[in-house]
Amino acid sequence: MHKKIALLLTLTALALALAACGGNNDNNAEPSGSAGASSPAAETAASQEIVINATTWEFDKAEYAIPKDTPVKLTLNNTKGAHGIEIEGQDIEIRGNKSEVVTLPAGTYEIRCSIMCGTGHKQMVSKLVVS
Repeated sequence: MHKKIALLLTLTALALALAACGGNNDNNAEPSGSAGASSPAAETAASQEIVINATTWEFDKAEYAIPKDTPVKLTLNNTKGAHGIEIEGQDIEIRGNKSEVVTLPAGTYEIRCSIMCGTGHKQMVSKLVVS
């Protein structure tokens, strides 16, 4: 009897963990952070767009590169699951399928998933090289 209850609880916990990163592409997610955020006119002035595709516990690239001191449109595309990105050391956070125009000084920054998305959440890291 105890084995059946333990199995049921284990399966329930597994289902909940997997559902945390399951297909919630909410286009009405919270607005993104404010640093680097610009008016719609500034979005048209962005020199380029970088699309970051987020899937279950990973970004599509280990490293992204943008020019320093230049407005760049960062777009987060949740291809599988509900994710966000934050750029460490900067006040930049993008949640859901949103974009933000950012201008950063030269350096190497860490991009992390900002929404707890399950057991692989801590490994959801990439680099942003600004030069």
